[in-house]
Amino acid sequence: MKRQKLNELSATVLSAMLESGDCTAVQVAQACLERVQARDADVKAWAYIDPDAVLEQARVRDREARRGPLHGIPVGVKDIMHTFDMPTEYASPIYRGNRTREDAACVAMLRDAGCVIMGKTETMEFAVYNPARTHNPHNLAHTPGGSSSGSAAATADFMVPLALGTQTGGSIIRPASYCGVVGYKPSYRLINRAGVKAVSDSLDTVGVLARTVGDAALIASALIGWKGVDLYSDSDQLRIGLCRSPAGKFAEAATLAAVEETAARLGNARCSIREVVLSGPFDRALDAQASVNLYEARRSLSFERINHPAQISKVLTARFEQGEKIRLYDYLAAQAVLSECRERLAEVFEAVDVLIEPSSTGEAPRGLENPGDSAFNRMWTALHVPCVSLPVLRGPSGLPLGLQVIGPINSDKITVQVADQIAMRLQ
Repeated sequence: MKRQKLNELSATVLSAMLESGDCTAVQVAQACLERVQARDADVKAWAYIDPDAVLEQARVRDREARRGPLHGIPVGVKDIMHTFDMPTEYASPIYRGNRTREDAACVAMLRDAGCVIMGKTETMEFAVYNPARTHNPHNLAHTPGGSSSGSAAATADFMVPLALGTQTGGSIIRPASYCGVVGYKPSYRLINRAGVKAVSDSLDTVGVLARTVGDAALIASALIGWKGVDLYSDSDQLRIGLCRSPAGKFAEAATLAAVEETAARLGNARCSIREVVLSGPFDRALDAQASVNLYEARRSLSFERINHPAQISKVLTARFEQGEKIRLYDYLAAQAVLSECRERLAEVFEAVDVLIEPSSTGEAPRGLENPGDSAFNRMWTALHVPCVSLPVLRGPSGLPLGLQVIGPINSDKITVQVADQIAMRLQ
């Protein structure tokens, strides 16, 4: 059996090895940097990385007292998050070489927990829609999804065990699905957003990419304040709702079939499965999310839109034009639809622990111009609930597909626990 390299190990395993002295932070960082050197010319996951600075951070971690379970663990940071010692360019020529004097709150908390900040991962222009240059590590001819493109690709390709991302529509869950990693989008504002470039104030959410649910829980514990995650016993019966949402009409037949088969397998693995149909106000939720996003993004990016129009892509300019057409009345009506959906959803979760549905409409599209359809993500982002994408499915051509696990708002710890049990029962 081939022995795994340090960069291929989970953050949880690395944490135990670092604590026991079986490896050093420098050795872990070197293994990750070697993988970056070997692969990133093709994958293009990184917007900025300084190997000397990474190794210096690791040397400091090896010299100092252990701060906790994340001590010495490398983490990638999406390049819309401020870092005092690296450029923050938002994938925009307007901010080429831009340096901030502070870290985003989430980055500062990870440094305080002892992490080694590996570098800045590629994203789309202001994390909106203009495609990034990153390739899917499973097949370089395909997109990794967006806008947490680099974070998902770097994690999937063993360049780093953990990475930060953000989601306004589907920017964590969809790339996690395409790249075959775990994506965790927390409940709205559960992870502090200070120092993260704002796009849509009522949607933007900081989250994580990892290779296991346990790793996602490990980094979330530092960012949210959990005191460990006691995972469910495999003897517990889970109440799972097989969700029929308005996004279903956008899915490929093979994707829906894969989820159906997975639900049947869970039904044979101590899970109670019931069908949950979301209709009524939920039928208007996708349009409502789009209206809110367009309205708020045009205003959040006013400085760039007004002062640097020639340096903004045609894709983003078109979205600004769409946002200009949305009146305040339309915006408030869209928010009212989403509020009604949240109330209805609370009733749904009285009968089930979590809902499951696809993380994406299908496999990663070929080419980089189309980052994929976020239909299965946008409603959940707008409803502010926690979502976990599990890399447990495959598409017809063999590329990864995610199973999305959705929980009640602010029930993140339980949702992560249940997601972990689902992953274990599908092994």
